[in-house]
Amino acid sequence: MSRHHLMGAASIQALALLVASSAVAQQSLPTIEVGGARASAARRGPATAARVNSAPRVTTPAGSLSTSANPDLAAAPGFSPEKLNLPVYRQPTGQTFTTVRGTDFKNQPLVTVREMLQYSPGVSFKQGNGLRDVVISIRGSSARNGFGVRNIVMLEDGFSVTQPDGLSRTDLTDPHAYAGVDVYRGPSSALFGNYANGGAINWRTRTGAEIDGVDYGVETGSYGYLNNFVAVGKKRDNFDIAVFASDVRQQGFTLHTRGDTQTVNATARWQVTPDDLLTFKFIHNQLYSDLSGRLSLNQYYLNPYQYGCYAAPQAGAATTFFTNLCATAQVPIDGLNARTGQINYRTTAWLAGFNRNDRRDIVGLRWEHDFDVNTKWRTQVIYDDKNIIQPTGAQAALQDEPSVNATTDVTKVGSLLGYEARHFAGLYFNRTRYTSYTNNTLPVGVGATGALQAQQNAMMQNLGGRGREEVALSKDVTMVLGLAAEMTKIAALQQQYTYFQRGVQIGQISSYQDVGVNKTYWNFGPEASVTWRAMPDLLTHFRASSGYGTPNPGQLFVNQQGRPGANTDLKTQRNTGIDMGFDWKPHETVLLSLTGFYEWYQNEQLTQSPGVGLLNYTFNAPGSVHRGVEALLDWRPLEGVRVMANYTYNNQIFTEFVEQIGTAARTGYFDRAGYKIPGVAPHNATGRLAYDVPFGDFRGLGAFVEYTYQSSYYIDNGNVLTIPSYGLVSANVHLDRDVDFLWLKHFSAYFEVRNIFDRNWIASANNIQNQAGLVNGQVVQAGYTTLAQNATGSIYAGNPRLFQGGVRFKF
Repeated sequence: MSRHHLMGAASIQALALLVASSAVAQQSLPTIEVGGARASAARRGPATAARVNSAPRVTTPAGSLSTSANPDLAAAPGFSPEKLNLPVYRQPTGQTFTTVRGTDFKNQPLVTVREMLQYSPGVSFKQGNGLRDVVISIRGSSARNGFGVRNIVMLEDGFSVTQPDGLSRTDLTDPHAYAGVDVYRGPSSALFGNYANGGAINWRTRTGAEIDGVDYGVETGSYGYLNNFVAVGKKRDNFDIAVFASDVRQQGFTLHTRGDTQTVNATARWQVTPDDLLTFKFIHNQLYSDLSGRLSLNQYYLNPYQYGCYAAPQAGAATTFFTNLCATAQVPIDGLNARTGQINYRTTAWLAGFNRNDRRDIVGLRWEHDFDVNTKWRTQVIYDDKNIIQPTGAQAALQDEPSVNATTDVTKVGSLLGYEARHFAGLYFNRTRYTSYTNNTLPVGVGATGALQAQQNAMMQNLGGRGREEVALSKDVTMVLGLAAEMTKIAALQQQYTYFQRGVQIGQISSYQDVGVNKTYWNFGPEASVTWRAMPDLLTHFRASSGYGTPNPGQLFVNQQGRPGANTDLKTQRNTGIDMGFDWKPHETVLLSLTGFYEWYQNEQLTQSPGVGLLNYTFNAPGSVHRGVEALLDWRPLEGVRVMANYTYNNQIFTEFVEQIGTAARTGYFDRAGYKIPGVAPHNATGRLAYDVPFGDFRGLGAFVEYTYQSSYYIDNGNVLTIPSYGLVSANVHLDRDVDFLWLKHFSAYFEVRNIFDRNWIASANNIQNQAGLVNGQVVQAGYTTLAQNATGSIYAGNPRLFQGGVRFKF
């Protein structure tokens, strides 16, 4: 049965279930609030009548969660007045969804987004390139990437921070700025369009009303970590403004990983009239970060933090000894490339000065207009400019990428065939046009560059429409149907250069090659879900959905050797998935959530490293499946005691994929069907046991112990080389008290030890290419020993034992 037929069958079965169970049903679907009950539901009129919104108009931003210990069971899932006043993308009914609250993490150091997001099931992480660059995966979606976030659409307060080419980065995301984060798990292109095949993430900043003054903090710790941050906010009448700023610096525990980053994040909301709300958004981030080289597995075991990796000997036994311990990159000694006679120099990240020097600026404006009490029109425009200078390896990337993003949509609460319903329809458009340059990196300098290797002129745009129907079939059952249709166009030209290396013409262009692409991709993303409140304390859901992600211009111009070249046959990846699960709250102190998923992929895009200092190469695997289980527990067994835990099982295999590898003399073909997809750990778990004194003189004094586990996994298509598992233990003590001293309203202090037992562990491992040799005239795949030694360009070590602490003052 094809995947499209399966989607249709799933939708028909869902409708049949609904019609057959007119007395059964739901609430606001797998919205799992870590640390809070589900959103409250309010009573409504008869389901057959158009809804009259009795809730007060939202004149302040809907940034904080509304929670209630006693949800009103008379409201169908997703049809409380509070929920209907939120945009459709907030807590979408039918979506497998988690909300993590920022207040649950205010008394601990927040170095990266991982500290918050690790308490959403289905989410995993690895270290990217730089100070705060974290590769976020939902169900393994970005696990094959070495930097940034792909296959997930990221937003902030509803403004997209994913550029039109699908890349998001967490450099601009200081966790101290946020009131909470919403995680949408599973294929979500029906709601979020291109690149939401893994899901989406929406960061929500604190409003001015929530800050209500000045919140200043400082954190410091091992290896030169220092973060000064401040949030200023106030609400006056119909105007609300919040501004956050931070300055972060660190020396790094690995050689040549010093960095600093500055962030400004401002949001202002103005209720111009009772029917019109304007929201202004501004984000600025400046980043400088030194980068170390990535290691082979053997290099990691011998020298995980790259001590002494300053300058490499160029010949003899000393070179062999050095390269057994340190990552090196081969670069042209004169900065040129040539057809013959190329002279290379073995350099290091420290000697060549590998680094990132990036700037990001985002400006957005949203207008919300109420035509009547049940009809809202939203229109927003975003300008996003990314400027990068990145000599991160043997080659350097220089690029300024401005983009625009515009959306407009209408939401109306009414009825459909006599059932209460919410209708949604919208259009969206985003576009980027840029010129990027790829230069050789010189062997010595601070990221100094040599000759231009390639110049890429590219335009990419997405134009689409989406619609959604949420229908309350009874007081306990809600059905959702959604569809997105989108056209993506890529027009790009890459010019590649070679140079004369000797004679009177040395340094002049000897030849160049044009590689062009002009492609249009059409994609459709349907979705259908049923949410059923089987019992007052048990919410179940079934969801069938699809996602898609087109290639981006950068992927089309890197060849299998990790150099600028043609890769223009890369196809759109598509996935179709089914989620089934429940959200059970038998008591106000217990929340248990469990979801199973099964997803079919066509032409899944996989990225791997050809070697240290080289560009990552992307290819399609024709068929694969992803399946697993996600579980969450939030339990307060005693007053002041809290247990938070989540677990993800992720089993991903190829179902159709023949890989071509070989030697200079002969090519071999290896059938990977049934093999594990590399880069995806089957098991991830996080748990926390906390106690906070609830009353008395020591109220606000607390502590917790935290455990994080990741199982071993393969990093090659042939399932030869495994990354070892790890389990890390951390502990925290803190004091959080209201005070009344002059202008000071609140004070908190905290201290944490991370990786208490000082375990070596791998924070990031890029996928690697399998290697082959000739044995008796046959192409044979290299074994574990060869890959562990020679497959460089993969591994960053995780942090050793760290001591970190901070103080916060509220005025």
